[in-house]
Amino acid sequence: RFSIENWPSKPQNWSSFQYPFIYGQTDQSLFDHSNWRQCALMALGAKDFSSLTSDYYDQDDTELIEFILRHSLPRRGITASTDQVLVTMGAQNALWLAAQVLLNQRRTAAIENPSYPPLRDILEQSRCHVAPVNLDEYGLIPDQIPKETSVIFATPSHQCPTTITMPLERRQQLLEIASNLDALIVEDDYEFEISSKKSASPALKSLDSEGRVIYVGSFSKSLFPGLRLGYLVGSKPFISEARALRASVLRHPPGHIQRTAAHFLRLGHYDALINRMAKQYSIRRSIMATSIKKYHLEIAGNTSPQGGSSFWMKAPKKLDTDILASRLIKNGVLIEPGKNFFAPPDQPENYFRLAFSSINEEKIENGIRIVAENIIKLTGSN
Repeated sequence: RFSIENWPSKPQNWSSFQYPFIYGQTDQSLFDHSNWRQCALMALGAKDFSSLTSDYYDQDDTELIEFILRHSLPRRGITASTDQVLVTMGAQNALWLAAQVLLNQRRTAAIENPSYPPLRDILEQSRCHVAPVNLDEYGLIPDQIPKETSVIFATPSHQCPTTITMPLERRQQLLEIASNLDALIVEDDYEFEISSKKSASPALKSLDSEGRVIYVGSFSKSLFPGLRLGYLVGSKPFISEARALRASVLRHPPGHIQRTAAHFLRLGHYDALINRMAKQYSIRRSIMATSIKKYHLEIAGNTSPQGGSSFWMKAPKKLDTDILASRLIKNGVLIEPGKNFFAPPDQPENYFRLAFSSINEEKIENGIRIVAENIIKLTGSN
């Protein structure tokens, strides 16, 4: 069965709510409409006619690959060649390709718990054994990874959903454990571009001396989710297999989208957008942290994240945040209940996520106040 049961629910009309604390959506006031439109028109021009109309079969836009190799990857301390990179339809498609190539019903995949809910569905489709591994304040606990593990899926830069950043020592420990188990690591670096630190923590792949790490990058979080554009970086044999699988399913991401993105990146509009988003997110993050403290809410994840766009929250144990979310909708507030981020059967119901990527900073405090008041009403506590 492929029906989606565990994914976070996001109303299509989320932008009509006054307090949309939901993750991964675009703030129109920050996006560079004018330059994106200009780049799209460039990609429609006679000069780019071939990139617009050609069937690449199993190949990708050369300009986009060039930018990834010369700009995106070096920022993470990663070097690669053209035949070690594959463009995907977003990070989720990259995770699916990796799972299909690397796993089968005889192999075991270790995942973080809690983690990105669609990843569990992706792994179930591969028919592999799934081993949830708990987190501590430093992220995934390497010593708890089962000995039979073949592939480890991790989000070390901003753990989903806790936003924990794995420190360097823990990253080195994870690589050592993978080496001892002869396991591969799929590193999902979905949110590094919007770090508020001047120098983000090194990518796990940049520390990898044995070629065990497969790197997943995405432009969907930093540009807009509807773009569905990401990439895989791995060994030549792995990328060759992933390329063949992608070609058999969808051939390649649309040429016009790839070339438009390439123009936007190459002309410097992307860096300008990232800088603008980082500054704005830093302001919103600070306001939200202050408001959370003011109204006595509890942060369950990283209490002082240096990037990302959300806080992982913990309500009183007796509160079901699905009920809280339903009640908040009536007050114009959207939150994400946290139950589905946890692996069954032990799925606590009192966690939730508050994101700030698409809410104006002037509305944050009042929205947090409404959340806090409703928690008090539902639990009868002060």
